[in-house]
Amino acid sequence: MSSTRRIEVSRERVLAYRVAVHGLDRSSPAPDVLDLGVRDTPSGSARQALAARGASSDGLELVWSFRGAPHLHRRADLRALAAALWPVDDTDATARIDTAMIKEGARLGRTAFRVTAAAFHEVVTAPMAKGEVSAAVSASVPETLTHWCARCGARHISGLLFQQAGLFGGTRVVPEAGGTVLAPLNRRFPVPSRASGTAGLVRAYLRFLGPAMPAEVAQHLGTKPAVVASVWPDDLAEVWLGGTRTWLPAPDLDALLSARSRGLVRLLPPGDPFLQARDRDLVVPDRARQKEIWRPVGGPGALLAGTEIVGTWRARAAGRALELTVTPFAPLSSAVRRALDAEAATVAAARGAAETRLRVA
Repeated sequence: MSSTRRIEVSRERVLAYRVAVHGLDRSSPAPDVLDLGVRDTPSGSARQALAARGASSDGLELVWSFRGAPHLHRRADLRALAAALWPVDDTDATARIDTAMIKEGARLGRTAFRVTAAAFHEVVTAPMAKGEVSAAVSASVPETLTHWCARCGARHISGLLFQQAGLFGGTRVVPEAGGTVLAPLNRRFPVPSRASGTAGLVRAYLRFLGPAMPAEVAQHLGTKPAVVASVWPDDLAEVWLGGTRTWLPAPDLDALLSARSRGLVRLLPPGDPFLQARDRDLVVPDRARQKEIWRPVGGPGALLAGTEIVGTWRARAAGRALELTVTPFAPLSSAVRRALDAEAATVAAARGAAETRLRVA
C-alpha cells in the first residue's frame, strides 16, 4: 500500500528510528528486536547484544535460523519461525543452497530441505557433537547433497544446507568449549509441510532495519528478490530515502517521522542486530570504515554514540578481568568517554568477568 503523498526522510531520522526500535534506549526488559532473533557470531556476542539493550537471554534458545547462522530466539516462537523460514517454493530453496559443491543437488529444491530435516529428526535424539551429526546426516541424504572432502576422505553434506535445515529438524545449538554440540529441542515439532508466515519475517526486517527495499530483505533471507516480492506484505508505507523508494510497516511510520537522536552510548558486539542492516552505506557512509567493521572473519564491535558508529572496540580476557580497547574514528567528547566506563562494565558482566580495564586508543 503506497501513501498518497510522497514522504521523504533523512538518514539521521532513519538511524534515530532504528536506535529506538532496537530497544537500545533500554526501555524494555524484552526488546522486540527478538522478532528477528539476535545473531551469536562469534559465540557469546548475542548475550552482549542483549545486555546493550538492558535485557538477558533467559527464555531464549540458540538455533540455526537466518542463512543458517546461530541466533537466539524466544522458545515460544520456534515452531512459527520454522514455518516462516521454510522455502516458499523450489526456486527459493534452490537459491538458498545453490553452491558449486552441490550444484546438482540444489536443484532438488524443497526436497533437499525435507530429506535433510527428516535426517536431523532421526539422528539427533540426544546431545551429539556437530561432527557426529554431520556424518550421520550425510549418510542419510541423497549423494547429490554431499561433496567429497579429500582431507577427511569422506563425503560431507553441504554446510549451507546442513545448518539451514537444523531448525526444521527440531535441533538446537549448544556451544561448548571444545566445539558445537547439537541437541533436540525440548518441544519438537514436525518438519514444516509448507511455508507459512514468511511475510511476517519480511515485515520484521522492514520494521527493525527499514525503511528498506525488497533486495535488502532478500539478502537477509538468503534468497532472490523475486521470492520476497511474492510474499511482500500489503500494510506498508512508501518512504523516500536519499532519492530511493523504500518501505516500512505502516503502523511504524509515525515513530519514524517523530524519531530524534538520543545521547546514548552503546558498545555493540560483532553481529549486533543494529549492524545486520544491508544498507551499510547508510549506517556507515565511509567505505574504509565499513571494511573495519564488517570483516568477513574476526570483526570488531562497534561504538555507537547517538545514532552514529564512531569507533570500534575489542576485548580480551586477562585472568578474571576483561581488557577492553576502544579505537575511535575521531576524538571522543568528554560525555562519551564518561559513558564508556559504564558500558564497558556492561560488556564485562555479560562475559562473566569480575572487573574491567578500559583503554581508549
